[in-house]
Amino acid sequence: MDKIIDIIDSIAYEKGLKVSDVEIALKDALIKTAKKMINQDLIFDAEIDRPKKRLKLFQKIEVVANDSEFLSEENKNCISLDEAKTVDPSLELGDFLEYDLEFEHLGRNAATILHSNLEYNIQRYLEENLLKKYKDKLGKIVTGNITYIDKAENTYIEIGEVKGILPRKNRIKGEFFKVGDVIKAVVKAVNIDKAKGLMVEISRTTPKFLEALLKLEVPELKDEKVIIEASARIPGERAKIALSTTESNIDPIGAVVGVKGVRINSVSAQLKGENIDCVEYSAVPEIFISRALSPAIVKAVKYNKSAKHDERATAVVMITADQKSKAIGKNGLNIRLASMLTKTDITIEEIGGVSAAPSDNSSSQPEERTKDTTSLEALFK
Repeated sequence: MDKIIDIIDSIAYEKGLKVSDVEIALKDALIKTAKKMINQDLIFDAEIDRPKKRLKLFQKIEVVANDSEFLSEENKNCISLDEAKTVDPSLELGDFLEYDLEFEHLGRNAATILHSNLEYNIQRYLEENLLKKYKDKLGKIVTGNITYIDKAENTYIEIGEVKGILPRKNRIKGEFFKVGDVIKAVVKAVNIDKAKGLMVEISRTTPKFLEALLKLEVPELKDEKVIIEASARIPGERAKIALSTTESNIDPIGAVVGVKGVRINSVSAQLKGENIDCVEYSAVPEIFISRALSPAIVKAVKYNKSAKHDERATAVVMITADQKSKAIGKNGLNIRLASMLTKTDITIEEIGGVSAAPSDNSSSQPEERTKDTTSLEALFK
């Protein structure tokens, strides 16, 4: 144990751990080894004396009153005050007697047990550090090489020192990968599995992935001059984002779209051609809902905020016949995305008149009401 300080410093350096963490791991391993080799019921402790480069292992016995109920032949962790004073007259109630132990005298298997305990403790610290590191990456983009694709089409990616998993459900419809491909995704969840260790779940379908890609492409988003207030996606099909700005001289939609659409098109290309609609955010629900239903022109919105915290707000949107098909969108995509974006259940009510040149089939569209999109939102969170 003469070189214990050098060993601690070496482990800390090689594993990228704090020296204090390695010291705690070693002391815990020593205590567990002493219990295993001597007696599980006894109290042990350990101290590291850096100036003397010495590791101290000892048994602790508490000083209790002469008539204490804890005094018994079975309890070897207590000693009466009178008996303790025969060893050290300065001892008082609540103090501890300490009996030094020589590790070399613990038995032939002590070194093997100590190594096993220390290795286990170090591994736990490594996992905790990695867990913290990747939890800090939640919602952020990571890039990795595909190393394996299983029969269920779950894709495994090498991300630094850990393996990431892209489940099939987190993959954009129609995407196909092969081993060796380099892909981008956003960190969705980080967990420790007892069998597999640290698991990093990544996703290409969550709105956070869209937001993260836009922040890479648009400097104003990275500098927080433009803010993404809300986003909604049906991956690979269409998305809507609500934008605001902290500076009056910046057009948030123009900044994100870019000259001739270069910025938004670059992000769309990474999402298998997903169409991305940008709308200007408003804190006034009626205005926000009206903008979310673009490109349709809305005549009026009747908004009703739910009295219950866990229920969604509702809105009745007045719209002319010629705008109804635009509001609903192909396969109902537009109205569903607007509902997801505004967290509102939207009902469209047709009124007389026209807002623009009528389309050939606008009058054939039935009255539309968004069904609860909560489950759809949950699928792509």
